[in-house]
Amino acid sequence: MPADPREPRLHVVLFRPQIPNNTGNIGRTCMATGCRLHVVHPIGFDMGEKARRRAGLDYWEHVDCREHASWERYLADERPRRLWLYTTRGARPHWEANFEPGDHLLFGQEQGGVPDEVHAWVSATYGADHAITLPMRADPRARSLNLATAAACGVYEALRQIGGIEPA
Repeated sequence: MPADPREPRLHVVLFRPQIPNNTGNIGRTCMATGCRLHVVHPIGFDMGEKARRRAGLDYWEHVDCREHASWERYLADERPRRLWLYTTRGARPHWEANFEPGDHLLFGQEQGGVPDEVHAWVSATYGADHAITLPMRADPRARSLNLATAAACGVYEALRQIGGIEPA
């Protein structure tokens, strides 16, 4: 458990997401699993209440979501003790990571992931083994998984390792 029982078991961090449906889907996953969602700006859509209503995100008020003006602001505000970067360039599959309660799971943009500087920062701060991947078959047509799919896979593997979902 995180040191403070009011804190979520996991944090899902979206780095500058571009597609509102993906963010909405990930928000629903976070709500259903008790994770906190962090959205790092700038993003490619409006997250205001009117836009959420238009998109049919009637559950959004129940999502534990924090928005951060920038990557630097997220780091300053949250100071993640442990962070895992999900990337197609990861050195090992995510099931080999040793997740702990309170971990932050970082997912990049739909088109291109996170910039090289973020990769380098994760390696320098947490170690190269904190860049993990969701393995796929060797087919050039399979460049990556959908962001919402990848986030759900990551959340459920981390929850499996740390003991599952706690009741609300």
